[in-house]
Amino acid sequence: MTEDLDSYVGDPPRTRWHRAWLIAAVTLGALVAAAAFRSSTGVLLEPVEAEFGWSRATTSGAVSLNLVLYGLTAPFAAAVMERWGVRRTVTASLVVVGVASGLTTLMTAPWQLWLLWGLLIGIGTGAMALVLGAIIANRWFHRHRGLVTGIFSAANATGQLVFLPVIARTAENSGWRAAALIVAVLALVVAVLVGVFLRDRPQDHGLLPYGLDPGSTEATTTRAPSTESPAVVAIRVLRQASRSWTFWALVLTFWVCGWSTNGIIQTHFIPAAHDHGMPATTAAGLLAVVGIFDIAGTVGSGWLTDKVDPRYLLVGYYGGRGLSLLALDAVLAPGVEPGMWVFIVFYGLDWVATVPPTVALCRTHFGLERSGVVFGWVFASHMVGAGVGASVAGWVRTSQGDYHWAWLFAAVLCFAAVALALSIPRRAPADVDEPAVSRPA
Repeated sequence: MTEDLDSYVGDPPRTRWHRAWLIAAVTLGALVAAAAFRSSTGVLLEPVEAEFGWSRATTSGAVSLNLVLYGLTAPFAAAVMERWGVRRTVTASLVVVGVASGLTTLMTAPWQLWLLWGLLIGIGTGAMALVLGAIIANRWFHRHRGLVTGIFSAANATGQLVFLPVIARTAENSGWRAAALIVAVLALVVAVLVGVFLRDRPQDHGLLPYGLDPGSTEATTTRAPSTESPAVVAIRVLRQASRSWTFWALVLTFWVCGWSTNGIIQTHFIPAAHDHGMPATTAAGLLAVVGIFDIAGTVGSGWLTDKVDPRYLLVGYYGGRGLSLLALDAVLAPGVEPGMWVFIVFYGLDWVATVPPTVALCRTHFGLERSGVVFGWVFASHMVGAGVGASVAGWVRTSQGDYHWAWLFAAVLCFAAVALALSIPRRAPADVDEPAVSRPA
């Protein structure tokens, strides 16, 4: 449907301040808070086990359910946002996380842990995964989309760096229930901010996306909100996108991304370093440094995505990651040698630098409207890759006595991702947007 440009107020591309930046700030707050919620479960595992006598299998099973749902919720959450709106979806998700976290202070049985930590918090945080940032960046920004996507992508590391020490210290000094209540209050406070300030689209305020020329085709065309079931939309977009090689190339590269970050480094770096004589506390500190450089790397990657072909960025990121993994055995030692610092700094800069170019390729090849759902499916593959990678690396360590072949296999996967990135066409077919806007009669 086409709207008269007179319905827009002012001349957004030329104004010094645009509401898009307020929307971005509120979105960033929600993403940072979601990262804090997810990271808090790892801190609270041991205190919960100590109080109730539950096994590590029981508590880690709830966390595993949380991770799986976190990934699989993303494409359906994107469809829900198209149907019911971003503000309502995110506000409801934050309320669910806040209530579930608060109720954990009253739990007495393992099934309640699985219900609250695994099911409710998994779905709630999954609805605020990177797909939320991709949708807001695509809708509210024409200029600096890549940079904004990079800032959103850095929210995961930011949330852990800012809130994880607070939650850990509270759990140690005041008990795990006090720490859980911090998460609950934070979620409900952010829910209020989202409900008051977040808006679904620039058109809700008579605006164009930041930096968009009023005379462009994108400015003169809007689409009516979907009336389809979110589940139907998510499956339909998957079916349509799966006909394209580009979709499978993005799914497979992001699967490798999950395998080579959360799967083997986040899960196995500390025990691998300990195998070489490094104290666990030192190895944990190195992972914290990875998080610091992750912020700089992801924001920088977003800036580059606005200027460089995203495919070539993916080639550089996966190629460099593969070379780093080949060198990991050589730099692991009882102490922190210069080579280890090189590995930590590079891996931090590269950790989720893949997100902005992957989001940009989803938008280029699948259209502005359905790119959020497509990226949701791509993101789901990331979490599946992480889970498989963690399991395979654990099996290698058990059967071989070290992680040597786990690093080598992950490196080979990264080099395969380089070839996959190069196989993606530069541009999408001219009719890429047609399936995205088709509606049932």
